[in-house]
Amino acid sequence: MNPDGLKNQVEGSVVQGLGGALFEAIEFADGHLRNGTMEQYRVPRFQDTPLIETILLDRRDIPSAGAGESSMIAVAPAIGSAVRRLREGRHGAADSAAVFRLKADTGLWESCDETV
Repeated sequence: MNPDGLKNQVEGSVVQGLGGALFEAIEFADGHLRNGTMEQYRVPRFQDTPLIETILLDRRDIPSAGAGESSMIAVAPAIGSAVRRLREGRHGAADSAAVFRLKADTGLWESCDETV
């Protein structure tokens, strides 16, 4: 197994999870798709992605399984938990690393430069 390839799979999956949780939305108006091109459909860009640290574990006691798919599962719940903690005033250094704001006009999340 190629460790660099595996890290790329995991990190790409995390970015894809960020897209689904914060940016991506299919928009319809009057029964027609409004954002049907890659220019219109919002996906994460490099400026949207946080530093991702990937730590691989050599678990020879269990069979290998999908790498990218499993790392995507926790992204949206982690973001939701961080937002809830911020709203409740329970935050620390880890929570202030990334701040997101819900845009009222689009209903989509956007990253902002504020710190908590």
